[in-house]
Amino acid sequence: MRDQEAERFAAMLRRSAELKQGLATQTPLVLAIVDACERTLRNGGKLIFCGNGGSAADAQHLATELVIRLRGAVPRPSWPAITLALDTSAVTAAVNDFGVDEMFSRPLLGLGRAGDVLFGITTSGKSPNVLGALKTAREMGIVSVGLLGGDGGPALPLCDLSIVVPDKETARVQECHITLGHAILTLLEDRMVGA
Repeated sequence: MRDQEAERFAAMLRRSAELKQGLATQTPLVLAIVDACERTLRNGGKLIFCGNGGSAADAQHLATELVIRLRGAVPRPSWPAITLALDTSAVTAAVNDFGVDEMFSRPLLGLGRAGDVLFGITTSGKSPNVLGALKTAREMGIVSVGLLGGDGGPALPLCDLSIVVPDKETARVQECHITLGHAILTLLEDRMVGA
C-alpha cells in the first residue's frame, strides 16, 4: 500500500512538472498577456480576476499580489486589481437576482472599463459564470485573458489571449495556473519598475 502511495505521489509531481515544462513553449502568449497588462496599468486601468472554487482562490491570490506586493525585495506602488468573487454580498445578490451565469458579469458591468484586463480562470473552460464575464468583457472593450484547462472548452473563443493547460485533472491545471500567474506578474513587475 505504501509503495503504491509513494508511486502515486511521485507520478503527481512528475505530471505537474511535465505540464509546466510544456507551458514554457507558450512564451509568445505569456509576453502578449504581459504586454496587455502593462498597457492597462500604464493607461490607468485595472486588472480584474474571476474564477470558481480553487480558481476563485487563485483569482484572489493574484489580485492581492498586485494590490499589496509580489516580491518584498521590489519596492513599488500598489497597482489596481480586483477579484469578482470576493464580495459575498455582491456575489449572492447577483446569483439571487440574475442567476449564477451572471454572477461575475453583473459586477463587471459596474466595475470594468474599456481597456481593463479580465482574467477568466477556469480549469474546464466551461464555467457558465466565467463564460458570462468573458462575453461581457468583449462587449465592453475589456481585454479578456483565459487561464484554461483541458481543450479550453467554450471559453477559448471568448478570450483575446489564452493559455490552455492540456490536462483534465483539476489539481494539475490549478498548479499550472498559479505558476503562470506568478510568472506573468513577475515579468509585469520587472517592466513596471524597470528591473
